[in-house]
Amino acid sequence: VQLQASGGGLVQSGDSLKLSCVASGGSFSDYAVAWFRQAPGKGREFIGVVSRNGENRYYSHPVKGRFTITRDNAKNQVDLQMNSLKPEDTANYYCAAGTGATTHLAFSMESDFNFWGQGTLVTVSS
Repeated sequence: VQLQASGGGLVQSGDSLKLSCVASGGSFSDYAVAWFRQAPGKGREFIGVVSRNGENRYYSHPVKGRFTITRDNAKNQVDLQMNSLKPEDTANYYCAAGTGATTHLAFSMESDFNFWGQGTLVTVSS
């Protein structure tokens, strides 16, 4: 599966932005899809994940209530809607597809995802 992330850009604090992740070359609906981000000088951080059928979604604490993941398997697409953006949300954002954590999807880590898109940069100015 090949993933293409897009939608990043420069926004101001409090603004909204939507990222998209489009898949090709595989059976997209077989995989959970997660979003991660990596701020300058920091490690990659889990943001959230959506189950294969889109019914279950889990988010990390820093973004819960502000970010929403949606999924459309007919379009092979997962979106990340980001509202009330803060300067600390500045990072490269990555989508990834895989099985997700076997214990519980909410516990997913980088190693649970085999396929990664390229990053799309989000910069939030204060």
